[in-house]
Amino acid sequence: MRLVRYGGAMSLDGYIAGPQGEYDWIVQDPEMDLATMMAGFDTFLIGRKTFDAMVRAGQEKPVKGIEYVVFSRTLEVRDYPQVRVEREAEPVVKELRAKPGKSIALFGGGELFRSLLQAGLVDRVEVSLVPVLLGGGIPLLPAPADRAKLRLLQQRVYVKTGLVRLEYEIVKKQ
Repeated sequence: MRLVRYGGAMSLDGYIAGPQGEYDWIVQDPEMDLATMMAGFDTFLIGRKTFDAMVRAGQEKPVKGIEYVVFSRTLEVRDYPQVRVEREAEPVVKELRAKPGKSIALFGGGELFRSLLQAGLVDRVEVSLVPVLLGGGIPLLPAPADRAKLRLLQQRVYVKTGLVRLEYEIVKKQ
């Protein structure tokens, strides 16, 4: 079964974007190999708010070899033929996990993460902890959310930028 991996950058105080959705505070460490990280995925799960930000930035066209699945109750399929627009996340994610392929990236959206986590459909949380305090914004996991136990798989400190890359497995409830 394919893994669903939620990841991205997070501020030290737990935000994935600033109060206005800004992400200009995210730094890229020259030692971090994003191409190798991206090579492990063939599908991105994207929430509507994240997709809206991607459209504003001109980044809504999928990266070659990666299927974008956008979850929205308001977007019209005909308006975005380059992506797969779906209304309900849980059945689609179950279907995707059962198909052969690479890992599935839960690319954006704390609310989408919360719903899939609650449904037991997220396997890993992988964040790059950025040494900045935003004081507010979009949290990694919006409230209300159930508690989830994590097991550390690996960590790496990037000394030049102060980034800390953390990878956790979600301990499944029995």
